[in-house]
Amino acid sequence: MQQLNYHHLYYFYVTAREGSIMRAAELMHLTPQTVSGQIATFEDYLGKKLFDRKGKRLILNQQGQFVYSYAEDIFSLGTELLQNLKQKDSGHHLQFTIGVTDIIPKVLAFDLFRTCLDYDDNLKLVCKEGDLSNLLAEMAINKVDLIFSDQPLPPGGNVKAYNHYVGETGMAFFADPSIAEPLKSGFPLSLHQQPFLLPGEKSTQCVELNAWFDRLAIVPDVVAEFEDSALMKLFGQSGYGVFCAPIPIANHVTKQYGVEVVGTTTDITEDFYLISPERKLKHPAALHLFEFANKLINPEK
Repeated sequence: MQQLNYHHLYYFYVTAREGSIMRAAELMHLTPQTVSGQIATFEDYLGKKLFDRKGKRLILNQQGQFVYSYAEDIFSLGTELLQNLKQKDSGHHLQFTIGVTDIIPKVLAFDLFRTCLDYDDNLKLVCKEGDLSNLLAEMAINKVDLIFSDQPLPPGGNVKAYNHYVGETGMAFFADPSIAEPLKSGFPLSLHQQPFLLPGEKSTQCVELNAWFDRLAIVPDVVAEFEDSALMKLFGQSGYGVFCAPIPIANHVTKQYGVEVVGTTTDITEDFYLISPERKLKHPAALHLFEFANKLINPEK
């Protein structure tokens, strides 16, 4: 196949977006006959029809929708390139907005996000925290460029976005030394009827924990639940119960909060995703984050 003709692709893209050859021609200051002829040439080149006609409107068929999704990415990337070059020339920092779901430990987000500033001195990093539905709503109106999440996109969502799977990690259990020491030898059955601090009930981690407890017939004494993982660690530090966090941040948790590891398990796993509005990560900072996140979550790979 020969090199793709981007002029033809652009005529197709504008026509598909506007739903009318007449409107597309007006926008591009061309005659409708020229636009129609260029689209016909493009379809001949691809060997596929891209539109179905319904009355006076052109409707993308399945092949057309597939081509349009790529065209949209290509031309939006070109617009982004020009905007970023303009910002660089003006001496302004390039803004990169990352959302993080509130259940993800702050230290994990910090270890990941700080690499953006180390990677590009001209980058202005904006961090937002919230639940996934709120962050996706902001992504839909271009207020968030990337989301770091402990759960994938919900099925049947209305937001055009894509999952980029980072990896999974096992869980470590922590407690104040006075609580941790007698629980270590019999872990995990030693957790039975012990005071426990749970993450929020809507979190994937909470669901996984409860299923694991059920399988092992462990009934912890749940004294509190937390949407904020940092607040949960502070309660654990003060001796209110056992809590858990992903294994990659175990060293940080023990040093910062003065707690000890009771035990670890890979029977409970937490998955991590980067969610973006495009099928393929293109922003240099997003690509850098994805590569670093893989190393952070999967240090042995």
